[in-house]
Amino acid sequence: MAAFPAAATAAKPAEDAKKAEAELAAVKSEIERVTRQVSAEQVERDRLTRDLRSAELSVGKARETLGEVRHQRAEHAARRAALAAEQRAREAQLTKNRSDLAGPMRAAYAIGRQEPLKLLLNQEDPALAGRMFAYYGYFGRARAGQIKAIADDVQRLAELTAELDAEDAELARLEQQRRAELSGLEHARAQRSAVLAGLEAESRTRAQSLERLRSQQAGLEQLLKELRAAMERYPLEANDAFAKLRGKLAWPVSGRLMARFGEARAGGVRWDGVLVATERGAPVKAVFDGRVIYADWLPGLGLLAIVDHGDGYLSLYGHNERLYKAAGDRVAAGEALAAAGDSGGSGRPELYFEIRKGGKPVDPRPWFRAADP
Repeated sequence: MAAFPAAATAAKPAEDAKKAEAELAAVKSEIERVTRQVSAEQVERDRLTRDLRSAELSVGKARETLGEVRHQRAEHAARRAALAAEQRAREAQLTKNRSDLAGPMRAAYAIGRQEPLKLLLNQEDPALAGRMFAYYGYFGRARAGQIKAIADDVQRLAELTAELDAEDAELARLEQQRRAELSGLEHARAQRSAVLAGLEAESRTRAQSLERLRSQQAGLEQLLKELRAAMERYPLEANDAFAKLRGKLAWPVSGRLMARFGEARAGGVRWDGVLVATERGAPVKAVFDGRVIYADWLPGLGLLAIVDHGDGYLSLYGHNERLYKAAGDRVAAGEALAAAGDSGGSGRPELYFEIRKGGKPVDPRPWFRAADP
C-alpha cells in the first residue's frame, strides 16, 4: 500500500511540467496572434512604413550573419594558430630526437654488424658478458623507442600540415563569405536610407509629421491593449517584487539621456518614456525578471521587446538592431534582451525605454539607482 502514494507523488511533477509546457505553448500562440494582427494593421496602413520594416529587418539579419561569420573566422584563426604552434613544437622535438639518436647510431656503426656476437667474443668473463648483454638490451630498446618517437613526429607533422591546409582553405572561404555579407549589409543600409529619405520627404510639413507621430503612438497603445487582454488568461504568478524595486534598478543600457519622460515631442505629444543614446550593438538588458510578451517590429519603435514583470508592470525596449528573445521566453534581471540600434527610423543608435503600470506609462527615472545611465 505504501507504493501508491509514492507513485502518485512521482507522477505530480510530470503532470505539472506538462501543464506548464501546454500553458507556455498557449501563451506563445496567443502572443503570435496579437503580434500578427496589430503589426499587420499598423504596417499595412503605410507603404513607406512597410518598406522601412523590410529594409531594417534586412539590415539586422545582415549584421547578425556578418557577426556569425566573424565569430567563425576568429575561431578558425585561433585553431590555425594553435596548430601552427604545435607544428613548431613537433619540428623542434623531431630535431632533438634525431640529435639524441645520432650518438647511439654512431656507436652501433662502430661496433658493426652482428653486435651481440662481437660483444660475446670480446668478453672473457661470462658474468661481465651477461651484464653487457643486459646493457645492450636496454640500449636496443631505447634506440627503438627513439626511432618510434621520430616516426610519430614525422606522421603528426604530416597530419598537422593537412589540418593547416584545411584551416587555410576554410579561412579563405569565410573571408569570401564575410566580403559578400558586407556587400549585402551595405545594400540593405542603402535601401533603408532611401526609405528614410522618402519618409522625410512625405513628412515635410509639421502637420504630416505630427500625424505620423500620433499614428505611431496610437499603434503602441493598441498593441499594449491587445496584449493585456490576451495575457489576462495567462497571468504570471502574483507578486509585488517589481513594485519594491523603485530606486534600485540598473539602467538597461549605458549612454547619454536624450529625452526625459513628459518632455514635449511635437504638437502636444509627449514622451511616455526615456531615450538613451548609446553604442550600436550595446547589450540591452532586462531591468527585472519576467516574461517576454512581444518581440517584433512596430512603426516608430522598430524592433521592440516588451517584458511582463507581473502585478501589472511592463517594461518596453525600442529601436533595437537585433532581438535575442522571442515572445513567451523567460528573462532574468540583467539578461541581454537585444542589441541596441536605430530601427524604427531613428537617426542614431539609441534605446527607447518605458515602464508601464496597468497600461499607463510612469516616469522610469525614479526607478533607477543612478539618475542617469
